[in-house]
Amino acid sequence: MIKGKEFRWRAFEERDASADGSFVVAVRTTGIYCRPSCPSKHPKRGNVTFYLSPEAAEAAGYRPCLRCKPRDRDAPQTAWVKKVCEYIRRKQAEKIILDDLAAEVGLSAAHLQRTFKQVMGMTPRQYQEACRVERLKIRLKQGEPVTRAVYGVGYSSTSWLYKDANAKLGMTPGAYRRAGEGMKIAYRVVDSPLGRLLVAWTSHGVCHLSLGDGDESQVEALIHEYPAAEITREGGEPDPWTLEVLEYLAGRVTRLGDIPLDVAGTVFQRRVWRELQAIPRGSTRSYEDVARSMGQPKAARAVSRACAANPVSLIIPCHRVVRKGGGLGGYRWGIERKRSLLRAEASPST
Repeated sequence: MIKGKEFRWRAFEERDASADGSFVVAVRTTGIYCRPSCPSKHPKRGNVTFYLSPEAAEAAGYRPCLRCKPRDRDAPQTAWVKKVCEYIRRKQAEKIILDDLAAEVGLSAAHLQRTFKQVMGMTPRQYQEACRVERLKIRLKQGEPVTRAVYGVGYSSTSWLYKDANAKLGMTPGAYRRAGEGMKIAYRVVDSPLGRLLVAWTSHGVCHLSLGDGDESQVEALIHEYPAAEITREGGEPDPWTLEVLEYLAGRVTRLGDIPLDVAGTVFQRRVWRELQAIPRGSTRSYEDVARSMGQPKAARAVSRACAANPVSLIIPCHRVVRKGGGLGGYRWGIERKRSLLRAEASPST
């Protein structure tokens, strides 16, 4: 998980409104501080300092931005959406009726449903489902028996979970409860045109694919996700999946769509990832384009967050999603790698 300055810079770079209120961004060259979501042109990273509050920024001599008004409270729409989210989290184990949610914030059910989806990128019911899954993951990792954990987060039977366990948890419920214990994950780290490439897989398919400057941080990220799994580093000749990725990076193959995946994500994330796989090589889409193609034109920020959560670089080509104005946007494996990938894919010689 990205923390500290790197997390804040990425939120600022992506104008992530969900980060508003958690910190402010001060710009040395202007003497102004802003919200993370400020629409103004971004400064150079070296000219930026982060503060946890407007008061701290002002104590350091900065003044508030007149455009994004970082001292103002959240807009009413954002405020009631947050209130609905808090209500759902409190009552996630219960059956929640849309009319009850609407009464909680004094809105009609239709307006609540429509606006919540525009802001959050999912319906209240899907948000409750995501909260339940996250709570279920916590209870399973704490060692709670599967049946008790499933009923404890509000489900009336275990069939819901076993029906599509790989999609929800990325493994069987029992294996997830044991933090991957019993799972066998193999991985290989090799040189590639874009630095060190890590490819990890289970018997079902590739579960992790990352790019970086070294091995240690990439291996640590894999182990953190599956601390009790049997994780083995492979040597010798590369496996067929790693070879195919290397061939792709070398420009000798033009698609990676036939590599099987074993990844988990929320309902919304998986919808976004399917949209990304439909973007042709050599083309790009904006976050807004992807949101519109999903029928959720105001969910661009949620699309951006789903791109950042992508566990398998290249196979799910999140590098093909850019900002509306033509800027590259974020990329968890490094903005220069994103630039190199887009340049290579746009070249007619590859």
